[in-house]
Amino acid sequence: MTMSQNIEDAAAFIRARGLAGPFDAAFVLGTGLGPLVDEVSDARALSYADIPHFPRSGVSGHAGRLVAGMLEGKRVLLFQGRAHYYETSDAGAMRVPLGVIRELGIPVVVLTNAAGSVRPDIRPGSLVAINDHINLSGANPLMGDHTEGRFVSMTDAYDAALRETLQRAAKRSGIVVPEGVYAWLSGPSFETPAEIRMTRILGGDLVGMSTVPEVILARYYGLKVAAISLVTNLAAGIEGASPSHQETKDTAAGASAEFKRLVRSFVAELR
Repeated sequence: MTMSQNIEDAAAFIRARGLAGPFDAAFVLGTGLGPLVDEVSDARALSYADIPHFPRSGVSGHAGRLVAGMLEGKRVLLFQGRAHYYETSDAGAMRVPLGVIRELGIPVVVLTNAAGSVRPDIRPGSLVAINDHINLSGANPLMGDHTEGRFVSMTDAYDAALRETLQRAAKRSGIVVPEGVYAWLSGPSFETPAEIRMTRILGGDLVGMSTVPEVILARYYGLKVAAISLVTNLAAGIEGASPSHQETKDTAAGASAEFKRLVRSFVAELR
């Protein structure tokens, strides 16, 4: 089967199990951010393992479920976890889920992640709106695509109007949400202090192991993108930091209430 057929097959399976649209937005939930599904009413869920051609995530903090329901009067589709490049050796590991978002007619995707801060003034527990990215991984999910669509413009990949909506939501919620540039490194090992110094010189504010390939895929499929990082740690070498996955999960859990409040306010602002 072709990739297009795989996407159509997955979307048909999802519709047949009652997770049909229309939806106002889709969310991909990063490490420790899956509890957002608890805010959804009239929820229906499917395991990624049951959906044809969906990836499997073997990372703790990623439940691997698709959840549909109502949030702030809007219908949303939540991807509770993702597959990573470092798990699969495939930068396009999330191609079917992103294609399904397009196939279901969802206009907006909000990508979320846990990230390290390259800037000492952006502390753990902060929420940051991503306004651009730097791909330091050397990989791209569109490698091997032979269509003209592979030449995707990444100017304004992070939709300015959605960032404005996010800032209105933040103000309404009493949350300060700075904006920053996210640098993607492949993982799974954390970055070295030298890599963090390089990232800062290049203009990165955050570092992480996901999101960028999903943004590329989302733009390939014509979706509007917003992205939110939850800062779970200072990056390696900053103030003596030596990150760990447990720290990432613990900090994400502690900040989940503020994250939920921001997302609820953002969804309420969507038109």
